[in-house]
Amino acid sequence: MTDIPSQQPSGTPPQWTPPAPAGTAQPSAQSSAQSSPQPPAGPYAPPPAQTATMPSVPGSPGTPWTPGPPVKKRGAGRAGLVAAVLAGALVAGGTAGVGGAAIYDALAGDGIGGGANTPATSQVVDAKIPEGSIEKVSAKVLPSVVKIEVTSQQGSGSGSGVVISSDGTILTNNHVVELAADGGTVTVDFNDGTSASAEVLGTDPLTDTAVIKAEGVSGLTPITIGKSDNLTVGQSVVAIGSPFGLDSTVTTGIVSALDRPVNVGVDQSGAATVYPAVQTDAAINPGNSGGALVDLNGNLVGINASIRSTSGGGGQDAGSIGIGFAIPIDEIRPIVEQLEKGEQATHAQFGISVSDAPAAQSGQTSVTGAQVQEVGEGSTAEKAGLEKGDVITKVDDHIITGSDSLVATVRSYRPDDEVEVTWVRNGEEQTAKVTLDSDASSGTS
Repeated sequence: MTDIPSQQPSGTPPQWTPPAPAGTAQPSAQSSAQSSPQPPAGPYAPPPAQTATMPSVPGSPGTPWTPGPPVKKRGAGRAGLVAAVLAGALVAGGTAGVGGAAIYDALAGDGIGGGANTPATSQVVDAKIPEGSIEKVSAKVLPSVVKIEVTSQQGSGSGSGVVISSDGTILTNNHVVELAADGGTVTVDFNDGTSASAEVLGTDPLTDTAVIKAEGVSGLTPITIGKSDNLTVGQSVVAIGSPFGLDSTVTTGIVSALDRPVNVGVDQSGAATVYPAVQTDAAINPGNSGGALVDLNGNLVGINASIRSTSGGGGQDAGSIGIGFAIPIDEIRPIVEQLEKGEQATHAQFGISVSDAPAAQSGQTSVTGAQVQEVGEGSTAEKAGLEKGDVITKVDDHIITGSDSLVATVRSYRPDDEVEVTWVRNGEEQTAKVTLDSDASSGTS
């Protein structure tokens, strides 16, 4: 999981950081083309600009994960991006060191023992678990969530993953497995107590997504895929993963916000890892990275990836304060299908570099949005007539509040999608329909 305090290497939760194991410090976000890098706010990420009955179970019944055509882009009626990104440190929640296990052992005691109040004979009550209850969700989802342990010469860490095929294909965060890039080993621990080695099929740093394959396994329980586009603020959700190495941990909460632009830094090429996150108050901690966020039907709606933390150090110092972030499953499903096939992940882009629009000067009117710094030759932005200095304020119905929100919004589309872009030049508003480019050739977005 990533912590929101500051950026750090995977393995330690970044601040506005993903909750994952290994990692790299990263500056700031770039736009759909590439936003101008900015200094990181903290360890793992740049500073953003911040029992009752359940009457009905939200969400759709869900369907098993099956490769197919990319999910269609959400409709124009979807709520726009939140006006500002929380200030603070983001921490990846993927890694847990030996300290986590040691603390647990010290607190575990001797287990359940008899005492003065223990009845001589236990009574078993056959109570049917109601549909939509946390118990029902846990029973359904736990077999589909795994603990992932990574070891390399650079160190070791642990995170979580979600089973998406019966023969061992597992979805997780890039920052959970990036330690394995230099000849490291990956081990998967299943809910039934068994384990297996795994290989990395593909990674996508721009969306913090990775797909691995456990070796020599069969008969696993794939998770059921839901639709993150159907989520509503206030809806109940359940997070399952291995915080601090404590596998099969279940926490609950609600959807606190949608389309929150989360920037956890930049990769070695200078491209920003930014996504339009589902914000939740379900407890997410280091080690939860790559685990499941599900609705009350037990359908996967997000991959837990980062947290906001009050700690400036991130890593083991970071912990849940009730602000966690998950990558919406609808946004990454097409990318996951590419990674499963061993293909390079592709992303939509405008072909521009952007920064946050500058504050208004004395006597001038302020315009909030992403200011164009450079327009790529032959790009969709150039064809639309965008110029350096223009401030992009909307993409379809999504309000753009800065470079991060533009990057996150554009990445929620796919190459060749048509969108309407609104920008301001010299106080005049202009709009144009554009067809988004692909970064397949450039390798950046």
